[in-house]
Amino acid sequence: MSIVFVGLPASGKTTIGAAVAARLGVTWLDTDTMVEDYTGQAITEIFADDGEARFRELEERAAAEALRMAEVVCLGGGAVMTPSIRAMLGDHRVVWLDVSVTTLTRRAGMNRLRPLLLTDVRAQMTQLASERLPVLAEVATWRVDAERGVDDVVDEILSLVCPAQTIRVAGEQPYDVLIGWGVSSQIADHLGQAAMTAIIYPEVLAERARHLAQRVPGPILLRVPDAEHAKTAEILDQCWNEVARAGLTRSDAVVSVGGGATTDLAGFVAATYLRGIRHVCVPTTVLGMADAAVGGKTGINLPVGKNLVGAFHEPAAVLCDLDLLAGLPTVQVRSGLAEVLKCGFIADPVILESVGRDPRDACDTQSDAFVDQLARAISVKARVVSTDFKETGVGGVGREALNYGHTLGHAIEKLEGFTWPHGNAVAVGMVFAAEVAHRLGMIDADTLALHRTVLESVGLPIVYSGAGWAEVRSTMSLDKKSRGSHLRLVLLQGIGHPVVVADVDDTVLHQAFEAIGGV
Repeated sequence: MSIVFVGLPASGKTTIGAAVAARLGVTWLDTDTMVEDYTGQAITEIFADDGEARFRELEERAAAEALRMAEVVCLGGGAVMTPSIRAMLGDHRVVWLDVSVTTLTRRAGMNRLRPLLLTDVRAQMTQLASERLPVLAEVATWRVDAERGVDDVVDEILSLVCPAQTIRVAGEQPYDVLIGWGVSSQIADHLGQAAMTAIIYPEVLAERARHLAQRVPGPILLRVPDAEHAKTAEILDQCWNEVARAGLTRSDAVVSVGGGATTDLAGFVAATYLRGIRHVCVPTTVLGMADAAVGGKTGINLPVGKNLVGAFHEPAAVLCDLDLLAGLPTVQVRSGLAEVLKCGFIADPVILESVGRDPRDACDTQSDAFVDQLARAISVKARVVSTDFKETGVGGVGREALNYGHTLGHAIEKLEGFTWPHGNAVAVGMVFAAEVAHRLGMIDADTLALHRTVLESVGLPIVYSGAGWAEVRSTMSLDKKSRGSHLRLVLLQGIGHPVVVADVDDTVLHQAFEAIGGV
C-alpha cells in the first residue's frame, strides 16, 4: 500500500513526496519523471508532438507501475482526472496537498514546463481548480494544508500515515511515551505553562536542537559534552548556573535532546533546580529510547563509579521520534539493542524470537520489526517502573530486574574509562550473569547458549579480557545494588523470571568471568 501525493500543479507533490520518502527510508517515484524517461522527451514536447491524450496514456502506465513498485508515489496534477487512475487509488493512502490558487499562481509563474499553464496562469489555475478540487476531495484519504514550510508539512503527513504508539507509564506522576515518525514536532504540547525552555544537547546535535528551539517558548540552548563526558559534577554545575542566569522559574521546563547520557544529566538538572521543574525527553539513540529516557532515573558519574549521584524525577513526556534514528552509527544501534534484548530476557521472550528470526531487521531502525521490538522493550520498562518507581523491590525483584547485566557492565565501563558503549558492556554483563546462573543450576545450557547466540547475531560482544579478576571484582563491589559488603546480582530462573541473588560464592563468579574470556 503506497502513500500517494495528489494536488494541483505547483502544490509541491514532488518536493514533499521525496521528503516523506527520505524520512521513512523508502523508495519513491514521480509519474511525470517516469513518462519523460519512457519517451526521452520533456512533457511539453509530448503535448506538442502527440497531444494530451497520448500523455494521459503514458501517465496511466506510469501510475500503475509506480503504485506497484514504490512506497511513495507522486502523481501529476491532472492524473486524478483519469477514471482508471482513480480506480487504482482505492487501496492506497492518498494525501491531497491543498494550496490556494494565489500561492499556486505565484509558484508556477510563467513556467514553460507546465503545458496547461502557458497563457494566463491565474485564469488557467482557477479553471483547473474548479474542475479538479471536487475530484481531489473525493479520492483523498487526508487533506493537508501545504502552504507551510516543508518540515511542518512532512511532520503532519507522517503523523497521519504513521500514527504514533503511546505507552502510558503509571506511578507517582503518570506520563506518556510516544513512539513514531515526527513526534518531536509535538513537543510544545507537553511543556505545560512554560514561558522559558532550556534545551540541553551535545554538540553533534546542534542543528537538531536549533530546529526544536523554533517549536518551544523562550528557548535557551545549553551545549554539553557528548556521551558520558557530560555526566560530571562540573557540567552539572555549569547547567545549574546557566538556567539560573536565564531566570527559569518553577513553571518553566528542561528539554533533553540526545542519548542516554544527555537525558540522565538533563533529568538531574530538572530534578534539582528549584527542587524540581518539568522535564521532557527527546532521546535520539536506541539506548535513550529503550532505556535511559524512560523511568525517571537521573544522575551523573563520580570518578570512582557510574551513576553514583542522582535522583528519581519522572519526565512529563518522552518523545521517541524515529526520524532521529536515521543515519545513527551502527555501533550506537547495537548498543541500544542490548537494552532491548535485556527486556526480552527478563520479561518478553517475543523480542528474542523476533531478533532471532532476522537479526538484520533488528538492526534496521526503519523496519517494522525494529519498531515493534523497541515498543515491546519500552512497554516492559513502563510496566516495571510503574509498580516500583524508586527500586524498593517490594513484592519481588521489582525495578532491580532492569539491572540485568549491569553489575559487570558498569564495572567494564568504569575500567575502560567509559570508552566502551554502554550496551556493549551490558551485553557482556548479561552473558556473565547467565554463566553464573547456569553454574548455580538456575538456567539450562540452552538458555545460556541463547544469550551468546542472540547477542552475537546483532554484533554485540560477548567476551571481555580488559582487566584481571581482582580488579573487576573490586569494581563490581561499587554497584548500586550492593548492600554493605554484600554483592547482589540480578540472575534468571529462566527466560522472563529475574531474581536478585546475594553473596554468590567468589569461586563461581571467577569461573563465570573466565568463561567470558577473563583471567
